[in-house]
Amino acid sequence: MDTKVVLITGAARRVGAGIARHLHARGASLLLHYHHSEADAWRLAGELNAKRPGSVQLAQADLQDTARLPALVEAAISAFGHLDGLVNNASGFYPTAVGAIEEADWDSLMGSNLKAPLFLAQAALPYLRQSSGAIVGIVDIHAERPMPRHVVYSLAKAGHAQLIRSLALELAPHVRVNGVSPGVNLWPESDLSFDSAERREIESRIPLARTGVPDDIARAVGFLLFDASYVTGQILAVDGGRSIVL
Repeated sequence: MDTKVVLITGAARRVGAGIARHLHARGASLLLHYHHSEADAWRLAGELNAKRPGSVQLAQADLQDTARLPALVEAAISAFGHLDGLVNNASGFYPTAVGAIEEADWDSLMGSNLKAPLFLAQAALPYLRQSSGAIVGIVDIHAERPMPRHVVYSLAKAGHAQLIRSLALELAPHVRVNGVSPGVNLWPESDLSFDSAERREIESRIPLARTGVPDDIARAVGFLLFDASYVTGQILAVDGGRSIVL
């Protein structure tokens, strides 16, 4: 593969780091965005640059600060000279019980899951057009079937799914736009959303009989970025079959 340059948001940890490792192994140079996870971001960049010096750069930003998003794209251009892919991975996630939802919850979850992907895609568009590049958004199977106790998050991911389809129409034929919808991949690090009994019950009903791992998502992202030249406007469920039993 010719050297491709990809900007990944929320790339320091968990699924984002898995996507970064996979795309790097495929030969891509990466601009890794992080917000608070600075130490993790530096460790990951060190790991990848040890394999291929100069192939990874870091950029810190609060994606809620829309005015800073063009600078994030420019950081990739400054580092590598062009941009071939954008992975909108960063995502806020926490429960919002009806009756206790506050405007700050709306702003936070809509901002990270919908507003930032839109405005970052818009900022990246001139460069992606030049390279006939691609955008991949990380959605959620609950964009189609709402998750109990997660009203705002489910709305935001449904919006992201529609954003993907809308951008695919608007940006064709020069830029492809697709999405990946995980099911149970890495469980949240807190028990706010699912207690241990709920987790066991969910896991027992996954047809492929296991939870996902970051590389499951990463390989789908790599396919949509680099291999699926005749695919746009699609959202691929990578969930072990969970979406068919919801």
